[in-house]
Amino acid sequence: MDPAPHFDSLLPREIAQKAEATGVTKAGLDFVSTLLLAMLAGAFIALGAVFSTVAVCGSGGVLPFGLVRIIAGIAFSLGLILVVVAGAELFTGNNLLLMAFASGKIPITSVLRNWCIVFFGNFIGAVLTAGGMMFAGLHTLGNGEVGKTALAIANAKCSLSMEEALARGIFCNALVCLAVWLCMSCRSTGDKILAILFPVTAFVAAGFEHSVANMYFVPAALFIKQSASTEFWNSISTQASAYPHISWGAFFTTLVPVTFGNIVGGGVLVGVVYWVIYSRRRGT
Repeated sequence: MDPAPHFDSLLPREIAQKAEATGVTKAGLDFVSTLLLAMLAGAFIALGAVFSTVAVCGSGGVLPFGLVRIIAGIAFSLGLILVVVAGAELFTGNNLLLMAFASGKIPITSVLRNWCIVFFGNFIGAVLTAGGMMFAGLHTLGNGEVGKTALAIANAKCSLSMEEALARGIFCNALVCLAVWLCMSCRSTGDKILAILFPVTAFVAAGFEHSVANMYFVPAALFIKQSASTEFWNSISTQASAYPHISWGAFFTTLVPVTFGNIVGGGVLVGVVYWVIYSRRRGT
């Protein structure tokens, strides 16, 4: 007879073991599978960003700032839900591969190989989705309010100092990897969705920075800035010159510290810390 199914969640020590085993599996994926799954993850996070952008349109001055941020976070949670439940390879979540490396189950070259492929794939998926939204005319919805909101989001991100981008990247991926960590304890899809919802909403509400999300938010605004029609700019009563901080140079300059911060926040503050607590050899 098959053993009875267990519906209780995994304990933290069991989560650590599962995280290490998952890291070994991820590191062993072939190039094509890893790249395609990474492109899907980039698109999934981008779709969460699309939902978040549309959800807060026209809310300025109508709803309290904090409530608007919470709404944005709840909507953005769609992205990680799709990654975890549908299956995809996300750079920020894969920072937890450091646990398998720390236990000696995979070499650092396998970690770096996975990160490079997944980061590149996430970038492709997110930017292609941003381009698709431009072709779909998403920025024109709500008499241009969607595009105006997208521009404001990107302008704020491109205006961050290096220190701000780094610190916000650290706290962001600590929360994202905690969401992934919690999902590893779950037995059902509903449990996973609930486990994702609060940490992701928290990082968005607090204004923390997610490297893959920024791969959508900033290119989407750049496409609007570079290609939107005169009718669009007239509808929002402004011009492209009103957003001087949005540029490819500013995007990549900000992406570097955010990415490094994500590695520290997720890989070190979550992955390595939990490895030290639950997986390191005692008495050595």
